[in-house]
Amino acid sequence: MSNPLSPFWAAIAFYTCLPVPHSEKLEFGGVARWVTAIGFLVGGLLGLLDIGLTLLGIPVLTRSVVVVVSWVGLTGGFHLDGAMDAADGLATTNPQRRLEVMADSVTGAFGAIAAVAILLLKVAALTDISEHRGWAIAAVAAWGRWGQMLAILRYPYLKPTGKGAFHQEAIQSVWHLVPSLVLLLGFSTIVFWISPQQWPLGVAMALGGSAIAYLTGAWFNTQLGGHTGDTYGAVVEWTEALLLVFLTIF
Repeated sequence: MSNPLSPFWAAIAFYTCLPVPHSEKLEFGGVARWVTAIGFLVGGLLGLLDIGLTLLGIPVLTRSVVVVVSWVGLTGGFHLDGAMDAADGLATTNPQRRLEVMADSVTGAFGAIAAVAILLLKVAALTDISEHRGWAIAAVAAWGRWGQMLAILRYPYLKPTGKGAFHQEAIQSVWHLVPSLVLLLGFSTIVFWISPQQWPLGVAMALGGSAIAYLTGAWFNTQLGGHTGDTYGAVVEWTEALLLVFLTIF
């Protein structure tokens, strides 16, 4: 009898550097359906790290840097690498060569610039968020991955093979997105319920998260005419960074 948690363990192994039980036989075909849950897991661990650093009296800027570096570490730079490759590809003036450049493992100048921009935006935004930092981190990590799910469903995949190819097989209907969307909206409701005076934050998480996740995926589609595994990673990273910036308002 198969373990009902096997797909979840597979998603952890695929999207993070966290250990999984060695006894599990991992099937990676449906991991894309679990990415939002993985976002909450990653965000929750980072939120706990931030709380621990706060109790130790670490200043907010240093805490923010440690959290963002740990963010990259927990995911093995999986999504950030995609954002860098996507930036290099989009910087190519010849649209016919963009996929070829994105497939090159050598990082170019524009990829490095994109990585620096994303990391700086995250650190700056986190530094400006003085309260409810854990809630904000969990929300942006989850919404970023929901943006990936939305891109997988809505836009064509541009490569016949690759790490992103089997994601399309896992997410073929809008109903595959509904459980994750319910989870995200439920999270925003919990934030409101725990701290009613912070209702703008809960609303901002829901509306801002859904809008930025949608627009980021749509923008990459207009540039390439579809998506690749690299742009899925770019959607995650840019949604996280831009949503963090947006949440500083609240």
